[in-house]
Amino acid sequence: MKRTKIVDIFNPELIGSDVCVKGWVRTKRGNKHVQFVALNDGSTIKNIQIVFDMSRFTDEQLKPITTGASICVTGKLVESMGKGQTAEIQADTLEIYGTADTETYPLQKKGHTLEFLREKAHLRMRTNTFGAVFRVRSVLAYAIHNFFNQKGFFYLHTPLITESDCEGAGAMFQVTTLNLNELPKAEDNTVDYTQDFFGKPTALTVSGQLEGELGATALGQIYTFGPTFRAENSNTPRHLAEFWMIEPEMAFYDITDNMDLAEEFIKYCIQYALDHAADDIKFLNDMYDDKLIERLNNVIKQDFVRLPYTEGVDILLKSGKKFEYPVYWGADLQSEHERYLVEEHFKRPVILTDYPKEIKAFYMKQNEDGKTVRAMDVLFPQIGEIIGGSEREENYDKLLTRIEELNIPMKDMWWYLDTRRFGTVPHSGFGLGFERLILFVTGMTNIRDVIPFPRTPNNAEF
Repeated sequence: MKRTKIVDIFNPELIGSDVCVKGWVRTKRGNKHVQFVALNDGSTIKNIQIVFDMSRFTDEQLKPITTGASICVTGKLVESMGKGQTAEIQADTLEIYGTADTETYPLQKKGHTLEFLREKAHLRMRTNTFGAVFRVRSVLAYAIHNFFNQKGFFYLHTPLITESDCEGAGAMFQVTTLNLNELPKAEDNTVDYTQDFFGKPTALTVSGQLEGELGATALGQIYTFGPTFRAENSNTPRHLAEFWMIEPEMAFYDITDNMDLAEEFIKYCIQYALDHAADDIKFLNDMYDDKLIERLNNVIKQDFVRLPYTEGVDILLKSGKKFEYPVYWGADLQSEHERYLVEEHFKRPVILTDYPKEIKAFYMKQNEDGKTVRAMDVLFPQIGEIIGGSEREENYDKLLTRIEELNIPMKDMWWYLDTRRFGTVPHSGFGLGFERLILFVTGMTNIRDVIPFPRTPNNAEF
């Protein structure tokens, strides 16, 4: 008999028919007359109850069925009289695929902390919580591709191995084939990278933006969606060494067009998740954050505030609130400042614009005041900054001057400057950290809980 996924088993049209289900046991309970098994196959947060009439099965047959065991059951799907379920299966046959020893299986008991489950990353997806989170992650990934495809964007694959540091952060993972125990030396006693695979120092990318701009100035509208890497020694609930970024770049977009797209995009993704992962989001709302669904709907329904950085600083200074980090014009605002503006002052998402040029990247377009750039950060409740972007500097001379001011090696930038020498156009773009979006949509509070296998300092297992 062909298997039916549990996500499809609750179709009323199947009531009364024979079905076959396969999955992992969540719980088993009962008595000498009847045994009840809750089965889940990962396709939904919902379990299907299997009813074993013990006049047809022996204790020995059911003894291997413990939490974590995998089984195949055929039987008749009937309406359930039990509370909280619409259907159940009256078992006819049982096949056990794999057992899970009650003494050694880490997930035998309920109520494990998220910290404990992070240490069991190879198994944690079997829990209700992480099953829900990673189904939401999958739904959001599809929503991203769907949104840009409907908008006529082209999906551009930018390199993971690069010689350029887009953000100027300097915290990159080096890529090399050189023998680290016997590094070749040049005449000045530095490492001779001409003998390396690429003939020069290379690293894992921190962003696909610069290459994305090349695509936008040829194809008009592109987006990238892939892993990025930062070698920051940050052991915090908001940082990962490997994370995913969505980075659209658009020719002929100014900063206003950029903000419009960012707001539309993020609202689309949240609405898509509410529509296509409703059961999982409700579970997370009920179990972890009872304001989650309300917060998601509030973001969708409200227009985002658009606020110049200078006005934002004034609001913070006049707030009377004591912040851990000082507020002054020219400061790179911290999460506590961003969340105050969003959660306490405006009570809605904020797009902060026109930042001081000294705290932003070299490629951002300068305003006429000579002090600020056409940057934009989208600030969300619970998260702080969730999107960062800008109108890009399209003027060759201004861009070259900024590169020289920051002592960025020209040998790394000639190809980027060529886009300003040959057919330059106004253009804009932004970056959305995928895991931060998932944090917001799931209500989780630690970024390590929204990526299947977190990469953080001293942690690269599984």
